[in-house]
Amino acid sequence: MSDVECWLAAHEAEAVETLKDFCRIPSVSTDPAYRDGIGAAAGFAADRLREAGFPLVEIVPTGGHPCVLAEWCAVPGAPTVLVYGHYDVQPPDPMDRWASPPFEPVIRDDRLYARGVSDDKGPLMIPILVARAFAEVRGGLPLNLKVIVEGEEESGSPHFAPTVERLKERLACDLVVSADGAMWRADLPSVTVASRGMAALEVTLTGAAKDLHSGRHGGSAPNPIRALIRMLATLHDADGNVTVPGFADAALPPDPAIGAAIRAAAFDAGRYFDDIGAPRPDPLPSGTELLTRQWLVPTLEFNGISGGYAGAGTKTVIPSSASAKITCRLIAGQDPAKVTDAIARHLESAMPSGYRLEVRRHGPGSTAFALDPGLPALKIAEDILGTLLGAPPLRVAMGATIPIGDVFARHLGVNVIFFSFSTSDEDYHAPNEFFRLSSFRTGLVAWARLLERLAERPA
Repeated sequence: MSDVECWLAAHEAEAVETLKDFCRIPSVSTDPAYRDGIGAAAGFAADRLREAGFPLVEIVPTGGHPCVLAEWCAVPGAPTVLVYGHYDVQPPDPMDRWASPPFEPVIRDDRLYARGVSDDKGPLMIPILVARAFAEVRGGLPLNLKVIVEGEEESGSPHFAPTVERLKERLACDLVVSADGAMWRADLPSVTVASRGMAALEVTLTGAAKDLHSGRHGGSAPNPIRALIRMLATLHDADGNVTVPGFADAALPPDPAIGAAIRAAAFDAGRYFDDIGAPRPDPLPSGTELLTRQWLVPTLEFNGISGGYAGAGTKTVIPSSASAKITCRLIAGQDPAKVTDAIARHLESAMPSGYRLEVRRHGPGSTAFALDPGLPALKIAEDILGTLLGAPPLRVAMGATIPIGDVFARHLGVNVIFFSFSTSDEDYHAPNEFFRLSSFRTGLVAWARLLERLAERPA
């Protein structure tokens, strides 16, 4: 162990308490009721960066929730690395599914449970704590380091790209290393080299100008719930494939290397359905087929539907409107705006007469991301993970969306590698989110080694 790694091991208990304090802050970005938590979390991140030794730390207005920007560039000629993470978290609902309160962190079986601990407060704290270790032991960092911490990642990052564009001179770097992301499985080392893009929209179908009594008007007045359900059903075929004309016309063929990784993963389809608590379908698809769907096939999913009365008991009403929330995960070549336009055209063509349709996009969306497979920094990260985890990591894709790959490539002209120590089974975005403390410990060592290795040559 290096001197920095020894310091980190000796201060592990303190580091865990710091992470607990961070997780106590309810920094839900999508719900205005948590506005105070957003400010508190941004302040907490800024204070920890100052404590780590960063000479310049600033809370930057964005037009939405602020970013935290830190700079420590004191090594002439050394590479400059920009670390990305986010301090905002998902809503904790449903509250009754939590075994312990979501903002009161507790440790059970060497796991720390709290909302946001895996996504992304635990992984974000790791490079900040490592920077502090270098400062305490060696008086400074081996390279030039910048950090940007976002506050809107869990609500679509509506202000992040414009902020990066505005600050591109201050954020100039040789490489971005993301503390956000996740390893695919706890028992299989992996690095993420691709992720799907996203388009989000809400469709609202309106019939009458007001809710109507279902006895007086039933059978004659338009019912938006009935009509919307029929319209939505036309978006997929019986096997769940998207049937929207133009939806995937621009999609590009996947990287063959990712197909090879899918085959090498030996994914257990039966176990997958068992783990998510769903009955196994008959016939059971192969593991290769499931992973291909999750990583390489564009999707259109219904995330919520509303209209009329949904409370206890019954209410005899024909609603004036019904709505559905939709998100699409996109692959390389698909443009979020064109995908949304294609869906809107399809729904308009499927809409019966006597209704009005409104389609509203949520943010600009993001394109799919793919990393240069020959990037030297990727090989460095793989070497470190292979040494620490005992096996060469598998290069994998991610079915989810992390927009930063496209943002940093477009505005800074640099690559992004993902170096997060969350794993996809840690229930982020769900009740009982947790972070393995073993991963926390491994991450501290890995980040210390990563900064030293990146300092040896350009990223």
